[in-house]
Amino acid sequence: MPQFDASTIINLRDLGGIALTGNSAVRPGLLLRSGQLDRLDPALDPSVAALGIHTVVDLRTEHERRHRPDQVPEGARLIVADVMAGRAAAATGDGMPARLESVLGNPAVAEEHLGNGKAEKLLCDAYRAFVTSEAACAAYRLLFSALAEPDCGPLLFHCTAGKDRTGWAATVVLLLLGADEATVMEEYLAVNPAVRDAFAPLIDRFTEAGGDPEIADAILGVRPGYLAAALEQMHRSHGGVEGYVREALGIPDEAVDRVRARCVA
Repeated sequence: MPQFDASTIINLRDLGGIALTGNSAVRPGLLLRSGQLDRLDPALDPSVAALGIHTVVDLRTEHERRHRPDQVPEGARLIVADVMAGRAAAATGDGMPARLESVLGNPAVAEEHLGNGKAEKLLCDAYRAFVTSEAACAAYRLLFSALAEPDCGPLLFHCTAGKDRTGWAATVVLLLLGADEATVMEEYLAVNPAVRDAFAPLIDRFTEAGGDPEIADAILGVRPGYLAAALEQMHRSHGGVEGYVREALGIPDEAVDRVRARCVA
């Protein structure tokens, strides 16, 4: 799977080349995932400019977008799809992925609210909400609707770190195209080194101030249990990815067929 040494984009990955059932694979250059695009400068990263990104789907909250607005590639359209609309103000539950910096700003407060395994439990709750919440379903509906459009072009979807909201989006896309759950888990976990490298200064400040490294790892990393929580919720509520996309996201079968025809090599 192609990777990029793009200094201005956190955690940029092409889903192209990931194995699917039937000796097929994801078509390269069409499905891209990343962290925030606030530092993007195509002039400094010609490899990014060469991707020809046509559509950018921003999964972040209004606060995140205002604080670090996207620098969208020239000629690309921007679609705002806020997965946690109305909930990111809370530092608990499904608001957690949007508050990476603030929740680690005070080690004592972090220990009180996130210590002793609480952080991992909150992230699992957040992932279940990716499946069940109205805002998340509306956001992922926008993403898949864009993918089904005939003029979509290469599409990049992202959040802040490119690991939680983006990780679930990548999981659903890959499952829908025909990847098995072992493959999607491998892709999900593969972002850990890039995310930890990008947020190393935040981790260092937190731990140097006396913060528990386990809390930082739980918040700034991805773990199998997080994705497993969302997958379990999807199977319980909708029987699998087909039912989830059809029932929760409201994407018709013919739109799914267009996405598959376009994105499967």
